Amino acid sequence: LHLVALNLPLSGDMRADFLCFQQAQLAGLTSTYRAFVSSHLQDLVTVVRKTDRYHLPIVNLKGETLFNNWESIFDGNGGQFNIHVPIYSFNGRNVMTDPSWPQKVIWHGSTARGIRLVSNYCEAWRTAEMGAVGQASPLKTGKLLDQKVYSCSNQFIVLCIENSFVS
Repeated sequence: LHLVALNLPLSGDMRADFLCFQQAQLAGLTSTYRAFVSSHLQDLVTVVRKTDRYHLPIVNLKGETLFNNWESIFDGNGGQFNIHVPIYSFNGRNVMTDPSWPQKVIWHGSTARGIRLVSNYCEAWRTAEMGAVGQASPLKTGKLLDQKVYSCSNQFIVLCIENSFVS
């Protein structure tokens, strides 16, 4: 399953699922992509189909392995990954080095186990107000689910996950 970033950073007021779908289609990717965030409807841990959570590796756009499988992201260690394996955007840029993302932080709105934090997900990703907060993770920690709180006015990386494998 591919883990890919949206082409530009977003504040806490996002239509991330739609943007993941739209940018995947524009990039010629045929599977369904969902935002790598907890929402008011779904915890992040359940975004990938149950049948695909254990046996498929999580890879970047070039097929390099980030995680052995979906479940390994939510083992409670904050989604530890190898920071030397790049995360690419749908248009092929490395979010870790490209200046289009000045802040190397990803939104997620979740606990380390992928459960939504209703007090820390920018009012279900509907506000970019300075006073509202969202849970996010600085990529330099090598964790996708580090537990840091930021103002929803920040423009951070939003990741998308291919949520079902299509052969």
